[in-house]
Amino acid sequence: METSGRTRVRVASPHSSSTVTVDVLIVGAGASGLMCAIEAGKRGLSVVLVDHAHKLAEKIRISGGGRCNFTNINTKADFYLSQNPHFCRSALARYTPQHFIALLEKHGLHYSEKTLGQLFCDDGSEAIIQMLKEECDSAGVKLRLSCEVTDIQPLAQAKDEKKFKVSTSCGNLLARSLVIATGGLSIPKIGASSFGYKVAEQFGISMTKLHPGLVSLSFHPEVWAPYAELAGISIDAEVSYGKQAFRESVLFTHRGLSGPAILQISSYWESGQPLHIDLLPDIDLEKVFIEHRSSKMRLDNFLTQFIPKRFAEVWSGQFAENIPLNQHAEKALTELANHLHNWIITPNGTLGYNKAEVTCGGVDTQALSSKTMEATAVPGLYFIGEVVDVTGQLGGYNFQWAWASGYAAGQAV
Repeated sequence: METSGRTRVRVASPHSSSTVTVDVLIVGAGASGLMCAIEAGKRGLSVVLVDHAHKLAEKIRISGGGRCNFTNINTKADFYLSQNPHFCRSALARYTPQHFIALLEKHGLHYSEKTLGQLFCDDGSEAIIQMLKEECDSAGVKLRLSCEVTDIQPLAQAKDEKKFKVSTSCGNLLARSLVIATGGLSIPKIGASSFGYKVAEQFGISMTKLHPGLVSLSFHPEVWAPYAELAGISIDAEVSYGKQAFRESVLFTHRGLSGPAILQISSYWESGQPLHIDLLPDIDLEKVFIEHRSSKMRLDNFLTQFIPKRFAEVWSGQFAENIPLNQHAEKALTELANHLHNWIITPNGTLGYNKAEVTCGGVDTQALSSKTMEATAVPGLYFIGEVVDVTGQLGGYNFQWAWASGYAAGQAV
């Protein structure tokens, strides 16, 4: 692309009424928006990145307990939810975890691998944000925080003409390409909003159903009353719903269940439907009971060999008489084993977007190009990151989608 003689754009100061012309305007300075800005700027384009928040990339800042689980080395399309499960393949193939790792190494940042391929930044999430800020500065990107977008108007659609007039609290902009990277509804306290979905609606772009993902599940107080006292107990278990199953820890809370396995299944779970939980996935409890039929050990004490004592006590009171093993009928022990291997329980909801790590659903991928993230019916308009109907599982997959979709758009705008 010819870039000689092109002047970098300087955005007008806040509350200015002037109009500025720019090649690319990106709304949303999170992970995907920053990546898109970097790639577009590196191509010699004039890029303005705006965000209504006061701080840059708050979701990066709070992620991974402040260490940012920035990617997963096992990334592939199978770990993403979407009505069009193949949509994410193209972008993920062109910007891989190794590409982002190379960026960290370029800046001298260190990282560690945890379980299941998760990579965390040893230098902390602030270091990731600073790295992305430095890349933006190097690429000539103009960043404006505390900048509200108040209106978007489509203009001429001829090639190379400015296609959008965008009014903001920092002045008006004319842009050839407009990228929406405003995320979803999760964690409103750090600035999440429905802005991206409203833009899609304005331009007649379809949406898929939205719901909280990677979120704790709650239960009716009466149903949960026997287990509320177990808050803080964690059990290695397999949680399943439909064809999906996750084997990680399950954490008991005062209101319900949390922990990695529950967060994972929550993205797939549908309201009103039961979950199946195997609390002893490595043990054939019925076989163990048969082998110890003569034991005089009380049931709860016997079960503490396999599950936490407090849980064993509550469980025994719920599903069987807490008497020595040798006083139980074989049928009763079989039923108890079945309950532990297939605990069927129906949540009454989730803890909502306030606690959800992601928003499932979003801009319908059928309306976008999988190669460029451009809206096929609106030339020059792009959607990237969480606002799109592509949601990763727990463990760095959502950040990798942000990097990959941002890179794809950054190469196309």
